[in-house]
Amino acid sequence: MNIIRNFLAAVSTVTLFLGSGYAFCQTPSPRIKLTTVVIDPGHGGKDAGCVSPSGRTMEKTVVLDIATLLAEKIRSGCPDVNVVMTRTEDKFVELQGRADIANKAKANLFISIHVNSVDGKKTGPNGYSVHILGQYTSKKKDLYAGNMDVVRRENSVIMLEDDYTTKYEGFDPSDPESYIFMNLMRNSFLEQSLKFARLVDEEMKGGAFKSSRGISQDPFYVLWRTAMPSVLVECGFMSNPDDREALRSSSGKERIASDLYKAFLKYKKDYDGGSSEVPAAPAASAAVPDVRTEDKPAVQENSGVVYGIQVIASSKVMSPTDRFFKGYEPGRYRVGNLYRYVICRSGDLSEVRKSFSTVRSSYPDCYIVKIDNGEISRVK
Repeated sequence: MNIIRNFLAAVSTVTLFLGSGYAFCQTPSPRIKLTTVVIDPGHGGKDAGCVSPSGRTMEKTVVLDIATLLAEKIRSGCPDVNVVMTRTEDKFVELQGRADIANKAKANLFISIHVNSVDGKKTGPNGYSVHILGQYTSKKKDLYAGNMDVVRRENSVIMLEDDYTTKYEGFDPSDPESYIFMNLMRNSFLEQSLKFARLVDEEMKGGAFKSSRGISQDPFYVLWRTAMPSVLVECGFMSNPDDREALRSSSGKERIASDLYKAFLKYKKDYDGGSSEVPAAPAASAAVPDVRTEDKPAVQENSGVVYGIQVIASSKVMSPTDRFFKGYEPGRYRVGNLYRYVICRSGDLSEVRKSFSTVRSSYPDCYIVKIDNGEISRVK
């Protein structure tokens, strides 16, 4: 029970308020923009990652090369985006440290780059795969099947860290029961993570590797601790001769970085709303509100300033009668590609505060917001 409490406490330190849309870490604006991306070259320093049979090609070097190329492409093609790398040289960075870098940067997207491998003399498995946080996706297999060998290998980096048993609150990368705790955290960024993962999978097809191994949900620690849409890409197999040749060659690494960049561009365009134009408001006579604009709040007091409790943000339009709202009447406000849903709206902040304790019992990650002419900001 102590381990469970410790893990829940640890989760609370990095989990964003449910569907926050980053409102607490950036200036509110009518439209969210993708302003910061963190690129994470796996392993490094004393952690070589996967190593070729000859011992001359190491995962830590290959992924740093790919990550550096990707960073250069984004900086050149998207000068409005701040590109942060978890490491720019051959040095060891702790898993929690990688997540901390991303969280501190208030990133809108986290891309972790790795290389796969199989033990022994097997050379058959090949191709790339894309991973997001969650349970294993096959209906015929549970969380501890399928990709768990890969998950354990990537998470085992923890054991290279000093005093890891204390630092990671008893998390044991070799113990299946440790992964149960990851399912206690609701991943507010699953939908956006999956969207980017699909773009990566599409762009890498027919590229440096012969086959795609698809997209899967797996309990990678570094994805768990990042408070933003996050994807881990396994770029081929070091144990496969064809994949290894692509990973070693300049043209192969360039193609991988180029494909990732193309996926990033498409994701950013969608994330930013597709254009800089502000969607038009619906006609006054429209019987049904245009989903591209905010729903008119039920209360319009204090010169248009309204307070309420945000309970979720989603890229989907949710019905006011959805069971999620438990009978509350939500207001819907569009910010970029997200719809933010606010209940208990009132022009009187004190009235909203009175409702907060009751609402929080049903929505632990909710928080009070101020709505001023369509702009939403968190109230401390």
